[in-house]
Amino acid sequence: MNQKKYKPMELQKFIENFADQFENTDLSIIKPETRFIDLDEWSSLQVLAIIAMADIEYNVKIKADDIRKCSTINDLYQMVKSKLNSDNV
Repeated sequence: MNQKKYKPMELQKFIENFADQFENTDLSIIKPETRFIDLDEWSSLQVLAIIAMADIEYNVKIKADDIRKCSTINDLYQMVKSKLNSDNV
């Protein structure tokens, strides 16, 4: 079976991947404690981009409801990481 091997999740790399989903947002304001829904560029399209990022970068399936339960980028990171870890148990 030829499965893509995923690297362990690191917060800084997750933040970089998250930031890559934005075109017009100053990347210096994207930190673990940033409330992503407060970003000017945040929209339903960004939700879809984050869902795709989790799937492509981490092979983790998340839903919009999962994102709605999070407040900060760190919350998103912890949620994706927990799903990644539970899938690898």
